[in-house]
Amino acid sequence: MEATIALRLPRDAASVPVIRQLLDAALRALGVESQVREDILLMLSEACSNVIQHATASDDYMVSTELFSDRCVIKVIDTGNGFDFSSTRAPSPTSEHGRGLLIMRALADDIRFTSRPERGSVVCLEKTLRFVQDAPGLSLLLNEEHVRHDGNGHVRRADPPQAQEHVRTR
Repeated sequence: MEATIALRLPRDAASVPVIRQLLDAALRALGVESQVREDILLMLSEACSNVIQHATASDDYMVSTELFSDRCVIKVIDTGNGFDFSSTRAPSPTSEHGRGLLIMRALADDIRFTSRPERGSVVCLEKTLRFVQDAPGLSLLLNEEHVRHDGNGHVRRADPPQAQEHVRTR
C-alpha cells in the first residue's frame, strides 16, 4: 500500500495547522511512533513556513506527502522566484529567525532542495518510519518479511534501503 496526501494551499499561516493535522492523523492511524511523527510534523511546519514567508511571487503552494514501505516523503513546492539554497548561512546565536533549514536538516534522514528560477522551489524531506508494536502500518506498508522487532517495542525495516546517489544528512 502507498498513501498519498496532496494539497494545494493558500500562502497563509492558517494553512500550516491544516496539513499538519491531516498528516498527523494519517501517521497516527498507521501506528507511527510518536517521536517520528513529531519530527515529521516539525520538518513540515518549517518547510511550509519558509514558503509562506519567502515565496513572494506565489499565491499558493503544494504539499505532497507519500507514505510507502518504511518512508515518509514530503515535497513542499512553491511557484515563487526560486531560492539559492547553497547561499544560506547559519543565523547568529541571537537571531530570532533563520533556523528553519537547520531544523529540517537535523530532523530529516534525507533532504533535497531544487530551485527553479522564476518557477519556484521544491524542498523534499524524507524520514524513516518506525512503528509501535502491532501497528496497522506494519501490515499495510511493510511486507512481513521486511519487518524486524528490536526488543524495545520498536519495529523497523529488516533490510537496509538501497544506496542513494545523493548525500544523506544523517
